[in-house]
Amino acid sequence: QVRLVESGGGLVQPGGSLKLSCTASGSINRATTMAWYRQARGKQRELVSSIQQGEDANYADSVKGRFTISKDNAENTLYLQMNNLKPEDTALYSCMVVDRFGTPYWGQGTQVTVSS
Repeated sequence: QVRLVESGGGLVQPGGSLKLSCTASGSINRATTMAWYRQARGKQRELVSSIQQGEDANYADSVKGRFTISKDNAENTLYLQMNNLKPEDTALYSCMVVDRFGTPYWGQGTQVTVSS
């Protein structure tokens, strides 16, 4: 079983940057999919970015060119670098990992608020 803990959220002004981290209690080396989702108040959860084994990263159109997903297998950590943040990026950001058996795991989330 994998336990995920997100960090790095907070309050930032429009145009600012944040880097989210998602640290796994177990190894992520064999994870088939790793992803960041977000859910704004009153809206459905949406996929922000994902990495699948052997494939390029995917991004929602709304964050392309501003967000970058990456992972550090040695640190068992998934990252989301967010630049040029906009008020519409305000949401609870959660990471998700699918292990090699196809079981998804979710973190509790970290709040990102973009406001002046």
